[in-house]
Amino acid sequence: MKNNINTSVVVNIIRTITMTILSLVTFPYVCRILGDAQMGVYSWVSAFIYYFFILARISIPNIAVRECVKVKNDPEKLSMKIQELFIIQAVMTLISFGLMSALVFSLPSFTSSTDYQSLAFILSLNFLVGVMSFEWVFTAFEKHIYMSVRSIIVYALSDILIFVFVKNPGHIYLYAFISILGTVLIVISNLCYLPAITRFKKVGKYNFKQYLPILSMLFLISIVVAIYDKTDTFILGLIDESKRSVGSYSVGMKGVEIIIGIITSLSIVFIPRATYYYQKNDEKQFANLNKYSFNIALFIVLPAIAMMTTLATPITSLFSGSTVDQYINANVILMVLSSLMLTYSLSFVIYTQILIPQKKEKYYLFSMLGGALLNIGLSLLFGLVIFKDNPAIGVSVATSISDLIVLVTLFALTWNDSKALLLNLNNLKLLIISGLIAVVTYFLGDVIFKALFNANNSLELSYIFEILIMLSIDIVIYLLLLFISKEKLFKAMLSRYKK
Repeated sequence: MKNNINTSVVVNIIRTITMTILSLVTFPYVCRILGDAQMGVYSWVSAFIYYFFILARISIPNIAVRECVKVKNDPEKLSMKIQELFIIQAVMTLISFGLMSALVFSLPSFTSSTDYQSLAFILSLNFLVGVMSFEWVFTAFEKHIYMSVRSIIVYALSDILIFVFVKNPGHIYLYAFISILGTVLIVISNLCYLPAITRFKKVGKYNFKQYLPILSMLFLISIVVAIYDKTDTFILGLIDESKRSVGSYSVGMKGVEIIIGIITSLSIVFIPRATYYYQKNDEKQFANLNKYSFNIALFIVLPAIAMMTTLATPITSLFSGSTVDQYINANVILMVLSSLMLTYSLSFVIYTQILIPQKKEKYYLFSMLGGALLNIGLSLLFGLVIFKDNPAIGVSVATSISDLIVLVTLFALTWNDSKALLLNLNNLKLLIISGLIAVVTYFLGDVIFKALFNANNSLELSYIFEILIMLSIDIVIYLLLLFISKEKLFKAMLSRYKK
């Protein structure tokens, strides 16, 4: 069983790294083609649509994994579970689309521009079509190899189409269509594979009442999460009518989202197994699984923070281009938001692997509600008053503070289960090693950049080589220090390799 977990983790790491590379290839291209104003428009409308995407899902994918795991060995019960959960999500999707349409045709921000309206309806196809993906079924059955191969192929195709067809700022709608195409292809692939797992055969009456208690909680969680996740971008777009600050914010957030995406995708792997162990009252395996997951998260997040904060300028410059009047302060935004890689990732791990298996989702609701209200208040205060000349930086600071408060709250509420995950010698080793990497990168990175730039290299080429050289040096240092300190995860990987 442990081998299955290890395989799933490796497969998801390969998928996530591959998709990260694909994203890093296209994102800088799109930033430069669209410019900060159009990129800001796209990011702001996407943030608006995200509220309704979350409402349509009402966290069913997370709870559906748990429900499907319970009956995965009973074909009839499994089929009924899938049908019931799909019907609920389909109804919520239609309701969500109706609410979105009403607001798009009534809010001044949209009625003043048909471009915003058109973009909103294009992007809404993501959740309208996505309801048919049944991704949670494949997660419950741990079909990670299939999901990985499929996703890599689909997103590689999307990237190719972006390079071929998106050529100027006016192609923002075409970019949106291509982005949605990935979801459409995934849905088609999943629907072709789904019959091999289950058949849609109705046996008796649907029992929707059994989900009402948990769905009430999930409905509230969905709304709060939607507000919390996109409040920063949405408020920033209201503060800055040109949306250029939103463009800068999206560039600064990109590197952070990559690492968060890696951790959340890995965390999802553990949900079925964590649920299984908890239901079997296997406290030892449940605790060991969560320790393993936390170890992986910190193993990736801490050195990532060290590198991104010290190489923020070359990273954001490559994302957005070297034009001085575009994506202003994106490097500062990245440095401020880097803490989210730790706080948001660990909060998600606690939610998916401790609270969901224990059916304590209400703890997450209260934490996120407090965080959302705090984020709104601080974003307005910092964006409009304290950092009024640089609202994107102000909103970044507000978001970082709010996310830290949420994580502290979740630790406090789950201390009996999370204490051992946080306070241990292995985590201290990773923290010290990452701190050393940050110091080395801060001083050596600047020396390398100056040497490259003075050798008549272009600014962009100097940044590229600075990142590549420092990445290579940091990896060597990191692996060497992991070996010397006998870090737990690295030691385990070496042991398996020797076998």
